[in-house]
Amino acid sequence: MFDKIRNWRIRRLVARHPIAEPLWRDALRRCAPARRLGATDQAALRVLVTLFLERKSLEPTKGLELDDADRVLLATHACVPILKLGLDWYDGWHSLIVYPDAFVPRRTHTDAAGVEYETRNAMAGEAWERGPVILSWTDVLHAGREPGHNVVIHEMAHKLDMRNGDADGFPPLHRGMDRRAWSQAFTGAWERLQEARRHGDELPLDPYALESPAEFFAVASEQFFERPAALHQHLPEVYRQLELFYRQHPF
Repeated sequence: MFDKIRNWRIRRLVARHPIAEPLWRDALRRCAPARRLGATDQAALRVLVTLFLERKSLEPTKGLELDDADRVLLATHACVPILKLGLDWYDGWHSLIVYPDAFVPRRTHTDAAGVEYETRNAMAGEAWERGPVILSWTDVLHAGREPGHNVVIHEMAHKLDMRNGDADGFPPLHRGMDRRAWSQAFTGAWERLQEARRHGDELPLDPYALESPAEFFAVASEQFFERPAALHQHLPEVYRQLELFYRQHPF
């Protein structure tokens, strides 16, 4: 009964707040992972995007203005990873704060000797556990222009990773997935790429992936949706685990 009521509410909301066809076509044109989907999956994604825009608050700042096309595009990028998972996987947070360009948060750190120091590093995106997602609009618009890069998918992967605690590259796996297989795939790939970097070899992923296991998962997720064939070619074990986790087959 609960599912019937929920489905009725979803149909009612989608009927009341439809995404205009020109806006949807524009989003598909500008979001390659969505554009590559079949018609049935695109229709399901359109429903998810509608729900996302109703449940999440998109909050431009520093004078940035987002029109309807911008909001649909941002939501489309954000919903690609949860196409087969559902919007419930984004429960526990509400806001996406969007800066016009890279933002520079002020952070205080204490080193091993107890000395406190401040850092100010330009960032394209950030995800807080049970807090907002923060994005640079310039980098959102550049999604896909650099091979494998998509800041929205990157930060949403962090949000999925955080569903079982701190981001550590080990999101909550589905029933039937093998935790050991996940660890072997990601740890093995991590070690091989670390070795390749030490030898000065070209890496199949952005080197930022080697900053931490959490970043490895997020960067690999970007690649999975933006350049799936390349990820499958170079890191087939990682590709397979992401295929099982996201329940998608991008190529």
